[in-house]
Amino acid sequence: VTSSLSHLDVARLSPESRASVASSAVSPPLQSLALSDLPNMATSRQGVQILKQWRVFGGNLLQVTHDSLATKTPMRFSVFLPETSVQVPILYYLSGLTCTDDNVMQKGGAQYHCARRNIGFCAPDTSPRGAGVSGEDDTYDFGTGAGFYLDATQAPYHTNYRMYEYVVEELPEVLRTAFPELDLSRAGITGHSMGGHGALTIAIKNKESYRSVSAFSPICNPMNCAWGQNAFSKYLGDDRATWAEYDACELLKKYGPLSQGDGHILIDQVGSSPLPQLRIMFRAPSY
Repeated sequence: VTSSLSHLDVARLSPESRASVASSAVSPPLQSLALSDLPNMATSRQGVQILKQWRVFGGNLLQVTHDSLATKTPMRFSVFLPETSVQVPILYYLSGLTCTDDNVMQKGGAQYHCARRNIGFCAPDTSPRGAGVSGEDDTYDFGTGAGFYLDATQAPYHTNYRMYEYVVEELPEVLRTAFPELDLSRAGITGHSMGGHGALTIAIKNKESYRSVSAFSPICNPMNCAWGQNAFSKYLGDDRATWAEYDACELLKKYGPLSQGDGHILIDQVGSSPLPQLRIMFRAPSY
């Protein structure tokens, strides 16, 4: 996020959105300020260290790190907090293969919409980093940057690659302690590609924790695609029953329709697939 609107790719916005970006009262000029530029700003909150902080669309975007009990490594995430005097709901965004928490925060422009609607926005990393596990940096689609939001059962990955536990259990508790302005009882979850897979499987298995679930081009049947088969066999072994616990299609067969909202999921699939655009409508919840 810089002092220019060019990085928001304004040309892709509708005329109405461009006008809103240009004139919105909640959108002062963007500033990218390192903590070293702001000597009076806090460098930590309870349980986390603030690495960087920016003023964005009237709110605050923070990148923080903490020591994770789930992954036994330092974990980094970014969180956007709109400027408000009341608790706000939270939308989790799970990123895809090779991404970090930076990608969506720098390229997505979600902060503008969250600021207008008073919604917090949190993007965790996609895997532990620096675990020192053999093979974790050999390919782009396994290991570092490719945690697949599951809890590995196979050595040597089972100690550190526990992204399901991290996202479902540890991250909400870290946010609850460090950011009391977030109302974790009003949470939604979304993601892209591998992150869409994570959002779907997590929401299906934890229906009481999320009021909405959506996904952009998700890997929704990883048991039957090369990415999933490669990762699952290394993380989970050869037992396909274990694989099914992290496959959205199989989980819907097991657990049935979602209880969130009207029971529907919004999935956006755009591109050269046989279904150029698949929209399974999920109405926005009343946070």
